[in-house]
Amino acid sequence: MRGIFRRNLRLDLIAGLGIALAMPALAASSAATTTTLTAGTLSGCTQPLSLTVLASGAAASGTVTIADEFNGETVQLGSVALSAKGVASPSLSLATGSHILTANFAGNSSYASSSSSSVAVSVTAECDFMPAVSNITPATTPVNTLTAGESGTATVSIFPLTSYAASLTEPVFVTLSCSNLPDTVTCSFTPENVEIMPGQTTAVTSSMLIQTVAETTSANRPAKNSTPIAWAFLLPGALGLGGIAWGVRRHRWISRLSLMALIGLVTLMGTTACNPRYGYKNHAPTTNSGTPSGAYNVKVTAQSSNGVTATTLSTAFALTVK
Repeated sequence: MRGIFRRNLRLDLIAGLGIALAMPALAASSAATTTTLTAGTLSGCTQPLSLTVLASGAAASGTVTIADEFNGETVQLGSVALSAKGVASPSLSLATGSHILTANFAGNSSYASSSSSSVAVSVTAECDFMPAVSNITPATTPVNTLTAGESGTATVSIFPLTSYAASLTEPVFVTLSCSNLPDTVTCSFTPENVEIMPGQTTAVTSSMLIQTVAETTSANRPAKNSTPIAWAFLLPGALGLGGIAWGVRRHRWISRLSLMALIGLVTLMGTTACNPRYGYKNHAPTTNSGTPSGAYNVKVTAQSSNGVTATTLSTAFALTVK
């Protein structure tokens, strides 16, 4: 018994040593990355950004989220999918005031996560509110990923500028929409119109639903066979009409009978051709290719109007379909 115990102990020690030796290799499986964020020339409320994520000098793939420290609160403004070169160029709408932007690369099985240095931006234009997209579900790896046929949700927040809300004398409605969607994908909001109340200092929110479409194939089309019952009526009827036509000059009553038989024959043929079984056999459903896979940057837009001028602001939302 003592010998068996010692042998098992040796095996456990060897197994533990193997795991310990493998740990550094597992930890090193994700390449270290460097995320760079650069702010372009501010145009009113719109801030162009340039993002680059590199891993040992090579381009990384995945999703980058942009965080904003504004009015003492950190807000996730949006997200963007990197191109094959590891870059992205989103444009985000910012409210009037001072902002500190940071880009956060989520990482994946191939690349480790990383964050950029902070970039300070000061917006002086009269920008009344700021849209943001966050709380994306389901939580996936890589982030913001849906399989064709799945649906996902996110929270769209509208952050009103304090001075703007204080100047309101009545509620203002902001209409939400999205664009740059992949084929077959739909986007909806609940509610579609959010309301900013006078003096409001907190964000108003709406739930965004993204619905993709799964690939479907048409059912096997049945063989085009004849309908025995239809032929049982059509063939004798056709032969009878031929005989009636031959003798129509001799008997007037035969002419009337032939007209009635012709009407009946045409009715029977129309009924046979238009029945659902005929349509299913000869017009099978078409194939639906579903939502194409790929990485997409969806644009979420918020628009309000005072009856004279409209204010349109937007943010980005990264979506990957597999």
